[in-house]
Amino acid sequence: MVSVPTEFNTKMDTDSLRVMMRELGANAKAASRALMSASTADKNAALMAAADAISHRQADLIAENKKDLELGRARGLNAALMDRLELNAERVESMADGLRQIAALPDPVGEISDLSFRPSGIQVGRMRVPLGVVGIIYESRPNVTADAAALCLKSGNAAILRGGSEAAHSNQAIARCIHDGLRAAGLPLAAVQVVATTDRAAVSALVQMEEYVDIIVPRGGKGLIERVSADARVPVIKHLHGVCHVYIDDTADIDKAVAIAVNAKTQRYGTCNTMETLLVAESIAPKVLPLLAKEYAAKGVELRGCARTLKIITDAKAASEEDWHEEYLAPILSVRMVDGLDQALDHIHEYSSHHTESIVSESYSATQRFLREVDSSSVMVNTSTRFADGFEYGLGAEIGISTDKIHARGPVGLHGLTSQKYIVLGDGHIRR
Repeated sequence: MVSVPTEFNTKMDTDSLRVMMRELGANAKAASRALMSASTADKNAALMAAADAISHRQADLIAENKKDLELGRARGLNAALMDRLELNAERVESMADGLRQIAALPDPVGEISDLSFRPSGIQVGRMRVPLGVVGIIYESRPNVTADAAALCLKSGNAAILRGGSEAAHSNQAIARCIHDGLRAAGLPLAAVQVVATTDRAAVSALVQMEEYVDIIVPRGGKGLIERVSADARVPVIKHLHGVCHVYIDDTADIDKAVAIAVNAKTQRYGTCNTMETLLVAESIAPKVLPLLAKEYAAKGVELRGCARTLKIITDAKAASEEDWHEEYLAPILSVRMVDGLDQALDHIHEYSSHHTESIVSESYSATQRFLREVDSSSVMVNTSTRFADGFEYGLGAEIGISTDKIHARGPVGLHGLTSQKYIVLGDGHIRR
């Protein structure tokens, strides 16, 4: 039986912490085996019941969230963090709708692909299967508790969730709603567990429990992800930061280029798929940079340019070497003028975080080279980098972004939370 605590241990002695975390791990491992046999109907029923519980308990969720907001104000959290932390009626209902949307998605578990006959007469194919136990470490946003639990459940994985201490009351209240859904569908409550302590040592314990946990997904700032990656003995799905580029080619349509470059930077500043560096071909720069400078000035964006850029945008600041590496997450943009596609590719190769890059061009050969030669998890043609998102990709939701090259890459949705195994079908076949 899994209980959801209402109080939290802020500091635990080493032995007690180890016992608690191993119990969470053992419970999750057992639950993951039960989920392997759960039907799509059962998983969807749990998600729908959890969504209803969130809607019905709106007042309770907001009341618990107020405790976190009060503590956050006392701790001096900045306005951006307080905004991410807050739950209101609209955000609570959005959480519930998110669970319903995930329930409506196709279930990837059990999909068989590439089934073919071999000369021996056997059939060989691949079946999609859950990863097992997913540990998720995240900060600030309480809605991640609902999203992560739902994605793991639909993909047949047990989840151990460790949210930030600033959202502890909210996360546990949401977990109670998820447990209502699991209970209604007859699924084990240990399929979703939220770590009850705010002791940071729990994170170190979780990422080293390779006997229980199959994958770790950190969601948060670069510091958190670096710390988790350094300590983990369990494989990690991650991206450290998003230094995303838009390259305006010499054949670009000016109207498209301005619209895309403005949207990629200003639609939202604090996201990992926001453009941080704009590259512009020298031949088109005199036409497009003044237009962009005017648009950015109207939106309060500070420009930092290379020497050639400063000759056109005279009020821009000089860019330093550090600027090309920087994920600003703010209304600041570095701008570099390049000779053409080759130099743009060289710049991206040197400075990209392998998250998302886009080219604006009317040249088929240039766009095809860009698609082939840019080594990022999302590569785009004539569109804003802000589309690098699980919902926009039709994944329904995402558990994070991966810039790794093994297993999942790009937005990680239901398929990214599964693996594949080979299956072989025969009828008494023996190898000769």
